[in-house]
Amino acid sequence: MTVIDLDGVTFAYGEQPAVKDVSLTVREGDFLGLIGPNGSGKTTLLHLMLGLRSPDSGSIELFGEPVSEFDGGERIGYVSQQATNRGGSMPVTVREAVTMGRFAHAGHGRLTDDDRAAVDDALQTVDIADLGDRQLDQLSGGQRQRAYIARALASEADLLALDEPTVGVDAESRDEFYQLLESLNDDGITIILIEHDIGVVTDRATRIACINTELYHHGDTESFVESEALTEAYGATGQVVHHHH
Repeated sequence: MTVIDLDGVTFAYGEQPAVKDVSLTVREGDFLGLIGPNGSGKTTLLHLMLGLRSPDSGSIELFGEPVSEFDGGERIGYVSQQATNRGGSMPVTVREAVTMGRFAHAGHGRLTDDDRAAVDDALQTVDIADLGDRQLDQLSGGQRQRAYIARALASEADLLALDEPTVGVDAESRDEFYQLLESLNDDGITIILIEHDIGVVTDRATRIACINTELYHHGDTESFVESEALTEAYGATGQVVHHHH
């Protein structure tokens, strides 16, 4: 099944092009690493994929529907760069934040036992069940990321989109976080990850999209490592550093 399909997508901020003529497909079960130099259009491209921005030209489909008509927001778990950097300013507990993921299923009705069970399961899956009563803004960066992912799991999201989720997270927590992402992907959740550490992406992701305004590569990780896309997109500074665990 196709989760996202972009065809000739272009977007500019005024006269400054951010994304130019990008075509790519994200399929169910992909773990896509979205990489490129600073200012290369990665976050803009992700926003376009999720319908948070509208392209100047080209077409985008999300779960088989034109992105402008898509209304299944509960199917998408999105953790923005701002959410990472702000440190979680909402005056709510972890459990309350994760429970927000059930609202789309509960509608205007009261939360059911099934809803509460889904929240419990999500907290356990990301291993923060013991933090349910803590204030979200009291968590460490790594714990906070798990809370955001638990919220997406509680909503039964099919797609998890993360924009540099480990900024400010220590190395040990970062490794555990990426192990969690791999486990969720193994369970069938499609993941799109923006990450500045190319070595992490090539070690963890199954597919790579490398952009610098234009798309330089989209394919499996092995073909990316063997290609010239990194040098072409980054210039002479680009190199892959693998992290062995």
